[in-house]
Amino acid sequence: MTDKNAYENIDPVTLGVIAGSFNSIAKEMALVLYRMAYSSIIRESEDLGAGLFDVDGNEICESDSTPMHIGSLPGYIDGVRHFLGDNINDGDIILHNNPYYGASHTPDLAIIIPIFYDGELVAFAANTGHVLDAGGMSPGLMVDVVDVYAEGKHYNAIKLYNKGEKNEEIWRHIFENVRTPKENKGDVEAMIASAKLGKRRYLELIERYGLQTVLAAQKRWMDYSEEMIRKEISKIPDGEYKAPTGWLDDDGRNYGERLRIETSVKINGSDLIVDLTGSSDQVETAYNVPFSGSTLPATYTIVRAILLDEAVSEVFIPQNSGIFKPIKVEAPLGSMWNPKAPAACTARINQVQRLADQINLALSEVLPDKTTAGNAAHVHFNSYAGIKEDSGDYWVYIEVNEGSYGGRYGKDGLDSVDNLVANTRNNPIEELEMRLPMRCNRYELREEGASAGKWRGGIGIVRTWEFITDSLFTGEGDRHTDPPRGVYGGQDGLTGSMTLNPNTDAEQNLHAKLTNFKIRKGDVLEIRTPCAGGYGNPHERDPQDVLEDVLDDFTSKEKAEEIYKVVIRDDLTIDEKATKQLREGSKVLNS
Repeated sequence: MTDKNAYENIDPVTLGVIAGSFNSIAKEMALVLYRMAYSSIIRESEDLGAGLFDVDGNEICESDSTPMHIGSLPGYIDGVRHFLGDNINDGDIILHNNPYYGASHTPDLAIIIPIFYDGELVAFAANTGHVLDAGGMSPGLMVDVVDVYAEGKHYNAIKLYNKGEKNEEIWRHIFENVRTPKENKGDVEAMIASAKLGKRRYLELIERYGLQTVLAAQKRWMDYSEEMIRKEISKIPDGEYKAPTGWLDDDGRNYGERLRIETSVKINGSDLIVDLTGSSDQVETAYNVPFSGSTLPATYTIVRAILLDEAVSEVFIPQNSGIFKPIKVEAPLGSMWNPKAPAACTARINQVQRLADQINLALSEVLPDKTTAGNAAHVHFNSYAGIKEDSGDYWVYIEVNEGSYGGRYGKDGLDSVDNLVANTRNNPIEELEMRLPMRCNRYELREEGASAGKWRGGIGIVRTWEFITDSLFTGEGDRHTDPPRGVYGGQDGLTGSMTLNPNTDAEQNLHAKLTNFKIRKGDVLEIRTPCAGGYGNPHERDPQDVLEDVLDDFTSKEKAEEIYKVVIRDDLTIDEKATKQLREGSKVLNS
């Protein structure tokens, strides 16, 4: 319990120093985790999160990693409370991953360490990371599964250490029931080291400043974040702002049956509500979204990104539970965004990316200078697996293929980057080819170019994998049918695709979602990720920027003239007179 006097009397310098320490602790925790991890999805992609949490599970600070992980941890802690009640002791190390009790999805394991001071529970150090395999019906990832139990093992607040004593039998049971025991165990040990560091650093703060001062600082820090985001919400006129209906390709079993996304943002003073009523009901595959662990964090992340953009903010505004408090989500129980147990819900990353994009598009009506055109809002989240001939063990590789950002006011969209709520890194090809029976033959920007606008959309990637051995492939893809939206006259983007053995007699167009699809030795898989939408009338794009696009092969001379009304000579210079005439004629036609 925070002392009222300590809260009111903490001086700004002490508050700033302690708050800076919180941020440093979270970053250091994440650094330990990804440096120590065994699997490439954590070690290279940094598909992880780490931070400190108060005794009620409120987030104090978070690492600069995947926002989906951190925003979900308050839900994980609530889940731990549900299963353990008050049976939480000094020296406990708790493992949890149940998506119906706070987890973001089954493969995202969390390690939670309670922090005690003078015999009293005062905080938690916690982190999450995506492990290679959770022991489900499919190695790595899966979409077409019968229920949440088929996704993998659920650890309902399991104590790996109880009052400081290691539970050897639990450890043996957990890691003998997955396909990648060495990697999973190494990742969990890295997570424990990270959380232990967070605990140690937090206790050092208490020893230096006193318990009540630290508690006061963390509450003031959260209140400050809440105050700052409420101030930005209050600037938006009260009302309801609705995004165009969005469509997901299908549920990974009933191919071609698209899933509806309805999104509106309601502003009432300093409160913001995202209403998802009218979206598709939950589906019979794993293409559902855990409400607490994924729907809520995705919403928090995009609202904060739009309203409190660090790149343009004059002051530092920390990310913590204060950001979450003014934001609510309405999603009917039994919908895709809030499924009923025991519906499977492990394949949820593309839906939350699209949710973030829909919120962005809804607010573009009233915040044109803070929002983007339609983003790729997608990842071809893929897993590859097989059996090692020498040992009979599984190899599993999980890959995040990047997308692109939509153009925004004053800036072109970013190319070839994970976007919106995922924020993961790509894996180095050289490192993968040393470890896995796969060879990357092509990895570059899509040759079709950028979507036109006053500020162009970002460009997605094309990647081709050649397989050295028979493999099982699972893809959690989407956006093969519904392109990113252009805004304010900008062009729509391009959809993604997957093709097996392109430009051969054996060419086969693949669905975005596949589970345990067999790829044979010698096959080649081509992945194309979406290109984002353009922002603003292409005829208003600076001709010099159009020329730069031609020089960069982002557009052609012919398209420059047809779409941008910019005439470029054979010597790659701008014909300013012809361009002026063409654009003036276009204005007459448009009027």
